Amino acid sequence: MPPPFPPGTPALCRDCGADPGDAPVCPACTHRRIVRHPELNTLTIAHVDCDAFYASVEKRDRPELLSRPVIVGGGVRGVVSAACYIARIYGVRSAMPMFKALKACPDAVVIRPDFSKYTAAARQIRALMESLTPLVQPLSIDEAVLDLAGTQALHNATPAAVLARFALDVEKQVGVTISIGLARNRLMAKIAAGRDKPRGYCVIGQEAPALLAPEPVRLLPGIGPAFAKKLESLGITKLAHLQAMDEQTARRRLGEDGPALLQRARGEDSRLVHPDRDTKSISAETTFNTDLADQTALERELWRLSEKLANRLRASEYAAAGVVLKLKTAAFANRTRTQRLPHPTRLPDLLFQTARTMLAREVDGTAYRLIGIGAQPLAPAAQADPPDLADPGQPRRAAAQGAIDALRAKFGANAVVKGRGFK
Repeated sequence: MPPPFPPGTPALCRDCGADPGDAPVCPACTHRRIVRHPELNTLTIAHVDCDAFYASVEKRDRPELLSRPVIVGGGVRGVVSAACYIARIYGVRSAMPMFKALKACPDAVVIRPDFSKYTAAARQIRALMESLTPLVQPLSIDEAVLDLAGTQALHNATPAAVLARFALDVEKQVGVTISIGLARNRLMAKIAAGRDKPRGYCVIGQEAPALLAPEPVRLLPGIGPAFAKKLESLGITKLAHLQAMDEQTARRRLGEDGPALLQRARGEDSRLVHPDRDTKSISAETTFNTDLADQTALERELWRLSEKLANRLRASEYAAAGVVLKLKTAAFANRTRTQRLPHPTRLPDLLFQTARTMLAREVDGTAYRLIGIGAQPLAPAAQADPPDLADPGQPRRAAAQGAIDALRAKFGANAVVKGRGFK
């Protein structure tokens, strides 16, 4: 529940932008979506989070599914990529194994992910964000943080009003909904964005410490189950327990990161919004319909993923300076192996050969349910596949791959398929 602000508190109708004063219904448009906060007209840091993004895009394109539970994800052996809010009522969550999701919500409509469609929608939203401020830092395909300080003269409106208008523009132009958190810093803006979903608009100002105090420590981003359990063993279960410490006590009990954790528990965050935030890694993975232990079958899947990873690297204008192989056993145990490359590459053949060498060491009779390949660290595209005196055939392979890419761009992804890609 929002705090009971006194009469005269700044207010904004999220549907028409008017100031409704103290009225519970906007006099201008008769709508009730009104946000109130003492600092509404002065806060400038916003966290934007799309609501069940993949599922929302699918419902946008298939209106007959609007009232149905929708799960975006792999087959029976896969995991949930996204679940609409109707499916979440039944307990379906992202990253849940598909068989558990279907057991919880057997009437759900399951849709395979279409990442090209989601990327196109995300780019539309990103363009709308960048029309508000140059300080936009993407955090994922459906999430970003914005700093609107100094933009009031440009838009002739407060950041709060600009964000409300932006949310409506996203709904009209992209066809999905977003939730907004407006606060003094990035941490509290993120927490605010998650408090009123979907179509949320939550504002948190100087009341942040009091608001956080009764919350469990898991509320803070970065505190996972293991760290929460460690804190619990020290008698720390609520953020109030951290707020009560001084920095010396926090360092003694929690280590060198203790004082920083104490600050976050109080809602303090000095991070700036960096529009040039670097992508850390790019990857591709697949979950099998049946567990695989045969090396040939695993390599066939690995090749397809290597081509997909190469495509994603080219689209993102990056190259792989290292290769990561990811495997998940039938017992859900993860195996991750890494290998640095002699030079950055975007060639699927080199990505595949590097990953296949690592895979060969893992083929020991173990049955695997998932395989993945990633590029980490990343390098600029300009550094990819330089001429190599020790490998005179490298320029020819790069040229051949360029020709294949051109044919696929013109005639489709299946225009050219290498032999190892066939079953």
